[in-house]
Amino acid sequence: MQIKGTLMLLGAAFFWGTTFVAQLEGMDGLGPLSYAAARYLTGFLSLLAILIYTRKSRAKERRQKNYQRGFLIGLLIGVVLFVASSMQQIALQYSTAGKAAFITCLYIVFVPLGAKFLGKIIRQENWIGAGLAIVGLYLLAIGEGFSIQLGDAILFVSAFIWTAQILLVDRFANKVDLIELSTAQVFIVMIFSFVVMFALETPSLSAMLSAWFAIFYGGVMSAGVAFTLQLYGQRYAEPATAAILMSFEAIFGALAGWFFLNEVMTSREIFGCVLMLLGMLATQWTLIKSS
Repeated sequence: MQIKGTLMLLGAAFFWGTTFVAQLEGMDGLGPLSYAAARYLTGFLSLLAILIYTRKSRAKERRQKNYQRGFLIGLLIGVVLFVASSMQQIALQYSTAGKAAFITCLYIVFVPLGAKFLGKIIRQENWIGAGLAIVGLYLLAIGEGFSIQLGDAILFVSAFIWTAQILLVDRFANKVDLIELSTAQVFIVMIFSFVVMFALETPSLSAMLSAWFAIFYGGVMSAGVAFTLQLYGQRYAEPATAAILMSFEAIFGALAGWFFLNEVMTSREIFGCVLMLLGMLATQWTLIKSS
């Protein structure tokens, strides 16, 4: 089951990472909040279709495994998710994408600390893996001349909010209907994104139509598929391991930039990817040794 959770979380990281390219393309003619609103609308509609299509099989699963309905907790986690993603978006106005990736992914360290505080047992290999991953992420995302700006401070606070989202998912993943939870959290982010969009931006329907593929990919594959994979993946993986696996979005983002945007990866960045991979393997050491 742990292998299943690993693959699901890596799948989520893949879609989050490759969505970076879609976000760059989609926001070419759109404000960030307009893109987010359209993206989460698309994600919600895709999840709504799945919710309706699987309603009978999920009802049977709830009876067999005594799962609770997931809508209410999904709304709560959606509020946390909206705050975290909005803080990240605001901070990007004052920071760089590289520093944003690094500071946000400090949840690699915060999640095991939070899990330990909540009574979870954190194995030694989780701490070793987190250390390797955070160094690797620094090499991958941060260039020379690192300095702290206003945006960096906002990102640092947002890392705690992302940590809360991961720990909340860990708390409820084994207890509720995850399709309902995923649909509800994306719904609440969509609603709040539209409210803030109309308050702060002037949305353009023509610009949204022009960016339809970037919106579709960011909505369906990232907001819809990836967050659902996160929920199911965390049902089978420990929170500390999950944090490291999900941080691989930085690697997938770098590879997507190289493949689609002809960005060049330096030897420093490649070494950072290797350290992150070693960090992931370290967290799986107990499983690898026993197989």
